[in-house]
Amino acid sequence: MRSSPGHFLLDGVSLGYEPGDTVAMAVVRAGAHPGHGGTLCLAGDCGNCVAEVDGIAYVRSCQTTAGPGLTVRRHPQGGPPAWHDPTPPTARSQVRRMEADVVVIGGGTSGRDAATAAEQAGRLVVLLDGGEGNEVVALYAGPTLIARTREGMLHVRAQEVVVATGAAEIQPACPGNQLAGLLTAHAARELHEAGIDLGVAVAVGPPPDGVPCMPLPGELVRIEGEEHVSGVVTLDGGVERTTPCDTLIFSLGRSPRDVLARMADDLPVTVVGSAAEVFPLPPAPTVGIVCPCVGIGVDDLEGVWARGFQELELVKRASLVGTGTCQGSVCLPHVRAWIAARTGEAPGPFTARPASRQITLGEAAEDVHLDAFRRTPLHDEHLALGAQMDRFGGWWRPWHYGDHLAEYRAVREAVSLGDVSTLGKFVLDGPDAVEFLQRLYPTDVATIRPGRSRYALLLNERGHVIDDGMICRESESRFVLTFTTGGAGNAEMWMRDWIETWGLQVLLLDRTISLAAINVTGPRAGELLARVGLADPPLFLQHTRVELAGMACHVMRLSFTGEASFEIHHPVDQSVDLWRGLMVAGADLGIRPHGLQALFGLRLEKGHVIIGMDTELDTTPRRLGMDWAVNMDKPDFLGREALARTARLPDQRRLVGLTMPGTAPTEGSPIWSGGDIVGHVTSSFASPTLGQAVMLGWLKRAPFPDQVEIDGRLAAVTPPPFYDPEGQRARA
Repeated sequence: MRSSPGHFLLDGVSLGYEPGDTVAMAVVRAGAHPGHGGTLCLAGDCGNCVAEVDGIAYVRSCQTTAGPGLTVRRHPQGGPPAWHDPTPPTARSQVRRMEADVVVIGGGTSGRDAATAAEQAGRLVVLLDGGEGNEVVALYAGPTLIARTREGMLHVRAQEVVVATGAAEIQPACPGNQLAGLLTAHAARELHEAGIDLGVAVAVGPPPDGVPCMPLPGELVRIEGEEHVSGVVTLDGGVERTTPCDTLIFSLGRSPRDVLARMADDLPVTVVGSAAEVFPLPPAPTVGIVCPCVGIGVDDLEGVWARGFQELELVKRASLVGTGTCQGSVCLPHVRAWIAARTGEAPGPFTARPASRQITLGEAAEDVHLDAFRRTPLHDEHLALGAQMDRFGGWWRPWHYGDHLAEYRAVREAVSLGDVSTLGKFVLDGPDAVEFLQRLYPTDVATIRPGRSRYALLLNERGHVIDDGMICRESESRFVLTFTTGGAGNAEMWMRDWIETWGLQVLLLDRTISLAAINVTGPRAGELLARVGLADPPLFLQHTRVELAGMACHVMRLSFTGEASFEIHHPVDQSVDLWRGLMVAGADLGIRPHGLQALFGLRLEKGHVIIGMDTELDTTPRRLGMDWAVNMDKPDFLGREALARTARLPDQRRLVGLTMPGTAPTEGSPIWSGGDIVGHVTSSFASPTLGQAVMLGWLKRAPFPDQVEIDGRLAAVTPPPFYDPEGQRARA
């Protein structure tokens, strides 16, 4: 694409350009350097011309057409671009997606020959050439190619990829290679053909055709000058010679542009043309900058080598050589030669990782929509049933299906389904499994028989409650553990940390994502499950593995709602079928699903605590009134010492049950006594069954009163559970 003459801004100063100029070429035409120094290749291989163009950093100005209105800022000479508020975002375009039999990368002779051969074989071919504005920046499994085009990002899925990207010219690695006025042979031809005067030009290596310059015999030693080259020192016949010059042109050999191919690993990728050639390495550098992008010199390589990093990948990571803008295009041949000089064998190139060019976060995220909140496999089922979804514990969950009181009544009077796939689900096994769980939990795990389960608190070393859940024992060493929706990730970290700390032989598998779970609850729950194959349901706090509706399920008998409940754990890919089968089987039983709004009320009537909602960071079992969940006769468990020490101390904080007539106060409402605020409400619900409001709340001042004031109304301190205190319905 040719442009008309005009002007753009370079570092705040107007700069003219000629038709066909790139930004880099226009800057050189004006007698400046598009970066701050270093060899210019004008082929996109190096980072010496990168600049900030219209607010986008690390743009290769040699591949950016000069145009009116462009704002170009050269990067600072000694570091990255300064942070600033980005320009207003442009309207995002949709990613274009294509499929092809063969994608050819590179429009040179070898690339076009490969494309022609594939087309003649009747295959659908897509050719992507950077010179035409279609720059492939990444190659992923599939294979899938990501390209940056003038119209936006392009994703192409192919059966086969042909890399025909050619070869790059080797740049010098010697003292003075950071000066301005250094050109590859290709860059010299480009500038000469554009009518740019190169001044007194000399060439090391074969001179480029048609470019007026004086060839210099011998080997390059160093480049002299302050900011711009003023002379070059060569060694010929054992004699050093200094030649004054304005421009120094190099023809030092080539290296394959194979960075995309090095992303391929075992993908169906073929490399053709000079990109597949094996070129001789340059002489090993002995002094000077090797990696211009990051400023890594020979002394840095020697330092990491002396510390024992003596493989290419280790040298790269320890010194950061090859991690800059050009992804090793300039420095890799020199580093390989440097290592070969020490080991006698040249290492292969290091692994390349996407992206090969710096792309913006906007380009990387184009047409990508990431919901930070996870979805259960039943998400679409909930939407189809009219659920209002809300975010809770890192997941999208149904808040209600239009009438939370009808959902509540279905649980209390008939049967209901609840999606509890979000619970943390872990399998633990190993010869030290019992010992580990004995140390981890405050309950006596050893007394749990196979086929039985027990509710348990999870404590930290301070004796504070950090989570809760169920322990289900399947055999002498195998257990299934559940944790809260919001606490599963922390529970896994907590367990793995202690397994390693204690050095126990325990295997832990997180199955939270691979297993879904449906809670079948209500007085007719057993009747429903009998219809789908559960003829012998487990008793309360038992669990069993059975086949329901043709699906392998782990059924746990417990209750968070206060009614008979069966938690059915099953593979996620079968969840929709199981849900639908249960809904159909229970149609005449008054079945309907329930959301969190109903569930929170149901559990509150039973006085069940939600960790993080009813608890605080320093909540202990005593403050919750749950000393029954702690076995102090055990010799050791996490938090035991803290609990034993604090048991002798007075404690003026308690989570208590509260009841009052009328509507439920807002959660978080202050609790008053004697004209002072003595606590707050953590959970509240206007119970249709009990005909009053029930609450949990903190009292933080002893002596604890029997009556308090909330929202200007009197409330009685009432020990939970408020509903079915004997627990007969849950055990029915």
